[in-house]
Amino acid sequence: MKTKAQKQKDLEALAEQFKQANAAMLVGFQGMTVQKDQELRNQLREAGVSYGVVKNTLARKAAEGTVLEQAADQFKGVTAVALSQRDPVGLSKAIAKFSKANPEIFKFKVGIVEGKVVALRDVEAIASLPSKEELISKIMFLLNAQAQRLATALSAVPRNLAIVVKQIGDQKGGEAA
Repeated sequence: MKTKAQKQKDLEALAEQFKQANAAMLVGFQGMTVQKDQELRNQLREAGVSYGVVKNTLARKAAEGTVLEQAADQFKGVTAVALSQRDPVGLSKAIAKFSKANPEIFKFKVGIVEGKVVALRDVEAIASLPSKEELISKIMFLLNAQAQRLATALSAVPRNLAIVVKQIGDQKGGEAA
């Protein structure tokens, strides 16, 4: 049995995780096998997400003063929390994929993305978005493409001038002969 000090330490650690989270998903499950649980944990770990089953009373107390306070009424039954500190898209993709594949054992309760409560359909919409890294690479490509076009246009002027000078020289050389 945990001492009061250990319980307080657990509460503070969970509250700190909730405060640092950019996105959170509360899920429930029933009859989940160890194999399915490991599959979910691996998918979430690949997405850079922390995941854990929480005690409801502890989670409600830890949620006070955080963005998860809006979802405190969802801490009922078997509850697990998936938290992402950076990319809500990766978290959304992993949760949406697993909930579609396992609707009989996995139940989405509520999600919070950047301080706003979202439903399952919103999570699926977020999951269809490209990740932050993909968006950055697309922007960098677009910026680089414009710079390449400018460089090509600027280098065309001296090249064209050299071609014209050469053609004039060839014409004068042909007239002299």
